[in-house]
Amino acid sequence: MDNRAEVRDFLTTRRAKITPDQVGLPAGMKRRVAGLRRSEVAALAGVSIEYYTRLERGAISGASPEVLDALARALLLDDAERAYLFDLAHAASPVARPPKRRPSTSWTPHRGLQWVLDGITAGPAFVRNGRMDLLATNLLARAFYADVFDMPGQPPNIARFTFLDERAHRFYPDWDAFADVTVAILRTEAGRDPHNKDLHDLIGELGTRSEEFRRLWGSHNVRHHGAGFKTFHHPVAGQLTLAYEGMNLEAEPGLTVTVYVAEPGSPDAERMRLLASWAVSEYGGSGTKDAAGTTR
Repeated sequence: MDNRAEVRDFLTTRRAKITPDQVGLPAGMKRRVAGLRRSEVAALAGVSIEYYTRLERGAISGASPEVLDALARALLLDDAERAYLFDLAHAASPVARPPKRRPSTSWTPHRGLQWVLDGITAGPAFVRNGRMDLLATNLLARAFYADVFDMPGQPPNIARFTFLDERAHRFYPDWDAFADVTVAILRTEAGRDPHNKDLHDLIGELGTRSEEFRRLWGSHNVRHHGAGFKTFHHPVAGQLTLAYEGMNLEAEPGLTVTVYVAEPGSPDAERMRLLASWAVSEYGGSGTKDAAGTTR
């Protein structure tokens, strides 16, 4: 795969973020570039400046794991950035094969997985893929993401909602942070699964329709999105601060189960109970929903 532009942009943006003092180098008086010079990165990585220049121009195919590790250390890459660098190198390899991923449009949860989702009653639980399609939910997640399901087009998609629906700015009180995370997740997935046509179609759509998406996409930020806290403003339940955990599905590579829960005994937990009551009245009590939000 010819991903030289992605390699070039990623390495140059990472180099621009590192200041000399972060790596123990003198700042000097006449620096013409943001961040480190190529020669400084090459010295820190233990490679020649000629070789590093070729890498930064996108010629990463054939770079050894040792060189990639040294480059990651020189550029102070975090775990997500390091993994992304290795994904870019793997995609550039002439023998790389695209991972076998099932198209989201043809995937439905097996009965056991849906039972697991429905068995989680304290908070929203859902299955998503790397392009942030909602593929399966419990009843609370269907109610929690009601506005996402209300958008035209299937399957419902969190990234499309974030950038193309004005309601997202109210649903996410800190919309800027959510937008940045959303783009970083998509960028990470694009490195991991570069041959995914559905993913590239979504990125193209968002880039065409959202100036803010284009700006954030150009930053080349990536991240692993596993656990933490988020604050939302739901149109029915009000403001909710929830803990979340994301877990990869071993039986379905590329899919993630995410669960949101409120702190026990907190006002957020009381608001979650309100949301649960509304969900039952709005969608019925079965709780089993497919990607289109249809009760089965």
